[in-house]
Amino acid sequence: VAERLETQQRTNRGLMYRFFGEIAEPPDGAESSPGLRGRVCARLRITPGELTRRFRLAARIRPRRSLTGPPLAPELEALAGAVEAGALGEDHIRVICHAVDVLPAAVSPADVAEAERVLVEHASKLDSAVVTRLGQRIADYLNPDGNFTDEDRARRRSLRLGPQGPDGMSRLTGLLDPEARAYFEAIEAAVRPGFRQPDTSPAEERDTRSQAQRGHDALKLALRTAIGSGNLGTHRGHPVTVVITTTLAELDRAAHATVNPAIAMPAPARTGGGSRLPMPDLIRMAANAIHYLAVFEDHTARPLYLGRQKRLATTDQRLICHARDHGCTRPNCLESGYHSEVHHAPDWAQGGQTDADKLFFACGPDHAGATNGDYHTEVTNTGRLAWTDGTSPPEINQG
Repeated sequence: VAERLETQQRTNRGLMYRFFGEIAEPPDGAESSPGLRGRVCARLRITPGELTRRFRLAARIRPRRSLTGPPLAPELEALAGAVEAGALGEDHIRVICHAVDVLPAAVSPADVAEAERVLVEHASKLDSAVVTRLGQRIADYLNPDGNFTDEDRARRRSLRLGPQGPDGMSRLTGLLDPEARAYFEAIEAAVRPGFRQPDTSPAEERDTRSQAQRGHDALKLALRTAIGSGNLGTHRGHPVTVVITTTLAELDRAAHATVNPAIAMPAPARTGGGSRLPMPDLIRMAANAIHYLAVFEDHTARPLYLGRQKRLATTDQRLICHARDHGCTRPNCLESGYHSEVHHAPDWAQGGQTDADKLFFACGPDHAGATNGDYHTEVTNTGRLAWTDGTSPPEINQG
């Protein structure tokens, strides 16, 4: 029974990638609706990241269209056939794609295709751990000298910041190219034992940090120095810097709690990226430099009224959106304020004013969807922005 269920699940996965490929690139050559991604995520209850992953994989295992119209074979033809036949699990698909992607550009297309075929053949009989080992052996055989070009390294470079844990910590994973490593090595050397300690005296014998902890402090030093330099330009209308939101009451209580243990520390502040920043960290950052600290009266979330006769929102108005909205206002969208645009409600083209109480955050795809009519937005009596796609009553983002 378990085998039949697994086979059925793999067959359904093949159908799923087929339909996701057609959603991303309709067979008739038409463009996908800007609001389609949001509706698919909402209906299937999947994240935008998972939707993008499925779109990208579907694009690699579905027939492609040439510029002149005739269809072309899928990029990963052997894998495409096995997925469509329901012969592989999700873990098999992942390790085969990885094994092919790490092969350097010097390997001929014929050898890459043969490597893919061999991996697919074994994946139909073996588990993914064995296929992973086989992929490593194939890579060693095809590139015995370990020759990689700048193009290979550029393709593999990555840095991913994981979700924030309950303790506020975040996992960082990735691959640095040689240039990025050289910069990090120089910064790491500057944070040697006894120097640039975060909260102790610079006496070398008192520095109890591990090598890994000094590496963390080196990265933080580099980021703080880069932002403090003022040389990073602007992002969506204001300088690249840290945006933090709190209330006046919370800031006052935190200031007293730092010197009086009997006073409870308030909840963390919110950053423009959607993360939580403990109040002691906020106070320490503010002691060195005020970035953009939006402090609001705690008894109201209504924004200040800042009238303006231009379409573009001012820096102050964007800060109000940070403080009130935190990120995209469409329900179920988790995009942070750093990655959101300013949406007029009503729309600017329909006579909407660039006033603080008529400006709200919307991520790029959702903003485009609202502008194109895929969504309708309206301001509620409480000053929040409600969204609807026409199939349900307007709702606000509760995030």
